[in-house]
Amino acid sequence: LKRVLPEGDKLIFTNLPEMFFTYLKVSFVAGLLAAMPFIFYEIWMFVAPGLYQKEKKFLIPFVISSSILFVGGALFGYFVVFPFGFKFFMSFANEYIKPLPSVKQYFAFSTKLLLAFGLVFELPVATFFLTKMGLVTDVFLRKQRKFAILLIFVAAAILTPPDVITQIMMAGPLLALYEISILVSKLAGRKKEDSEKEKEEKDSQA
Repeated sequence: LKRVLPEGDKLIFTNLPEMFFTYLKVSFVAGLLAAMPFIFYEIWMFVAPGLYQKEKKFLIPFVISSSILFVGGALFGYFVVFPFGFKFFMSFANEYIKPLPSVKQYFAFSTKLLLAFGLVFELPVATFFLTKMGLVTDVFLRKQRKFAILLIFVAAAILTPPDVITQIMMAGPLLALYEISILVSKLAGRKKEDSEKEKEEKDSQA
């Protein structure tokens, strides 16, 4: 907060219960972040029955990678993107107009970025499971790249505050994550084919 606010400026609150509810919201977000490993574990347990026995060994890697990606995305959004977006809006101040951001607005702005980046950083993990379920392939993702680029910028416009800087800063990592997802899909697809071939060989021997 000290890094993004102009020297001498402070946040304000205009409603009496505003700070109280802000503390509650901060506690909720902190609890959500702390609970992410358990949430991803429950998601895995929901998906696991549809996987082969060999694929179920990915439980621990899934929980760890999902948690790291979510927290990493949230930290990237808060410490990298948020300062740029905040300073961008504050830059519209002049000698006649002084910004007075409230605690509520600050929290809403930062939380939206934090959760949005945390979720979009899960793209490689989501791609892995969609590939395992046979819903997507690396070939399909390559063919749809131009449409994906369009959707990424649309998603960035929806998930981030309405300024070009934060939208571009979200779209950039998303494009990189999409390319990583193509690689993940390719590797997951190969492993799935190997598992199916091995199963067919065992069935034929039986």
